[in-house]
Amino acid sequence: MLYPEDNTVWKKKLYKVIFESNTAAGKTFDILLIITIALSIFVVMMDSVSYYNSLYGNIFYILEWTFTILFTTEYILRIVSVKNPWKYITSFYGVIDLLSIIPTYFSLLVPGTQYLMLVRTLRLLRLFRVLKMVRYVEGSSVILRALRVSAPKIIVFLFTIFSITVIAGAVMYIIEGPENGFTNIPESMYWAIVTITTVGYGDISPQTSFGKMIASVMMIFAYGILAVPTGIVTYEIAQTSSRGKINTKTCKNCTFENHDPDADFCKKCGEKL
Repeated sequence: MLYPEDNTVWKKKLYKVIFESNTAAGKTFDILLIITIALSIFVVMMDSVSYYNSLYGNIFYILEWTFTILFTTEYILRIVSVKNPWKYITSFYGVIDLLSIIPTYFSLLVPGTQYLMLVRTLRLLRLFRVLKMVRYVEGSSVILRALRVSAPKIIVFLFTIFSITVIAGAVMYIIEGPENGFTNIPESMYWAIVTITTVGYGDISPQTSFGKMIASVMMIFAYGILAVPTGIVTYEIAQTSSRGKINTKTCKNCTFENHDPDADFCKKCGEKL
């Protein structure tokens, strides 16, 4: 049984419509949802243009709240229909769905934050599943798996970079000093980050010969540094891709999707697929 005995049949039907796209009703729901998301994003972008805002500001305001109420209702229905609501709430799509409706309500307290609703763009990722674009779903899953596996190595790498920026900032603060724009260590660390990432804003630059020499070494060093995380992720993508395709079925308990091709049970919670 997919649901506890005290749950009614309508919840099962609701789940199939909202979470599954292998039925006519489910696919229609998902397509309408995607169209609504796209329209809401378009309204938010147009609202940020002063010319259109002056002409249609009230209409945009009404539309923004209409979309938010619709998405809020959809979010509540998703929670109601799943067997384990907390699993959905804390899932990737669950967090995105929540973040897509919060800005409108928050704008009542802090005007302007409604533009953060553009996080709804991430909800369009459902398009790949809805249109059965399996190879794209698999491609995104490979990347997510690779990033997940690479996380410990990348964290160590970032900690190393942070240590380098702290040391470089302190050294440049001592060498250049406030008279050359390096007014404190945090400001000098900012310069080090801009230099290592090869952004080069130019708002702060060393003036002494020794400082320029250190900056030159850091610039050359940066080219090697930037290749490290790319190499880590690329290796893990290659390893993940060699393990084969994935199963795109959605778990009814935790809404997890990226299962192995021969999986009969959810690899995350153990529920039968």
